[in-house]
Amino acid sequence: MVYLEQSVEVATRRTVPIAEPVIGERELAYVTDAVRSGWVSSMGPYVRQFEEAIARQSGSARGIAVSSGTTGLHLAFAALGIGPGDEVIVPTFSFVAVASTVKHAGATPVFADSDPEHWCIDPADIERRITPRTRAIMPVHLYGHPADMDAINDIARRHRLWVVENAAEALGSTYKGQPVGSLGDVGIFSFYGNKLITTGEGGMVVSNDLALAERMRTLRDHGMDPLRPYWHPVVGYNFRLTNLQAALGLAQYERLDDFLACKQRIAAEYRAGLASTPGISFQPISSWATHSSWLFAILVTEELGLTRDGLQKALKEQGIDTRRAAYEIHTMPPYRSMERRGYPVAARLSQQGLHLPSGSGLSEADQAYVIQCIKDLAGSGAASSRAWPVFTGVPTSQGAIPA
Repeated sequence: MVYLEQSVEVATRRTVPIAEPVIGERELAYVTDAVRSGWVSSMGPYVRQFEEAIARQSGSARGIAVSSGTTGLHLAFAALGIGPGDEVIVPTFSFVAVASTVKHAGATPVFADSDPEHWCIDPADIERRITPRTRAIMPVHLYGHPADMDAINDIARRHRLWVVENAAEALGSTYKGQPVGSLGDVGIFSFYGNKLITTGEGGMVVSNDLALAERMRTLRDHGMDPLRPYWHPVVGYNFRLTNLQAALGLAQYERLDDFLACKQRIAAEYRAGLASTPGISFQPISSWATHSSWLFAILVTEELGLTRDGLQKALKEQGIDTRRAAYEIHTMPPYRSMERRGYPVAARLSQQGLHLPSGSGLSEADQAYVIQCIKDLAGSGAASSRAWPVFTGVPTSQGAIPA
């Protein structure tokens, strides 16, 4: 009987996911149309329409649909000729693909710290880490907040570097009134299942450089000459997006304004509801930025009465799904042997950061429940009693900041 009661309790407990795709009748209609047309692979009208829509949204001349944001980065490096002996400066506080794609190109990722003013890559630290081998900079628009692109582009011009703009998380964001994605030599977006709009897996590469865009389009399709079918003058890749995925993506894109409005509402509610909670702080928003608020993150400090991990565990017990912030990439085994200096801001963000439920389908009632649970837990001491780490930005002898 006790087992039965516990099972009923678990089955009926309220759950709030970190994110879920919002898919409705429009998506079903477009995908059904693609299936019925017979164009289910990478040929078909939805691919072209989706490419044109994202290019237009980002203020770019061309869009090239790809199988993921990660393959988009890989494609960009290949088209730019970045390879062995080259270095690319990337933020250490980001998803690991910013480094793995550099490695796959045969080049070396060089890590830079975050700027405390917006949490994106710090232009001053980029400047410090440039060497004669540096070929490119990859700014990442973290959680949808644009990096300081004027400062980064100025550095790139002075040192003759490429700028690969990682806008994977930032569709709909703007920098000084300009849409992200078109602010470097090449930009990439991701349409993974938890992104603002989704194709399941998928991405888009955009550029205003027509020659570069055509190179990426050729490389994406096995290196095939677009004017001479089945003739392959270069070694390419199969990084194509299917017509089925593009149909889903186009339907999602047509709802972009609604999704952005939902994200803005969610971010505003979190900021208002948790503003007076000790030990909770938010990503600053620069005056020149329009933040898409793709994912809402907080920093948790000892004033809350719980560690970040303790808060995550306590919220999970209340049925609330959260995610810890990314580990600093330079602390991971494939990257520990690389030369590095301290990354104090990135260390703080990694060790204190927690992602809250932020999906476009998050109801006002569920968000109010999340906020109330955090406020109720504040000062409860319900977390682990482990000491708070000191954020020096210097790895331990094992190569990682204590978790």
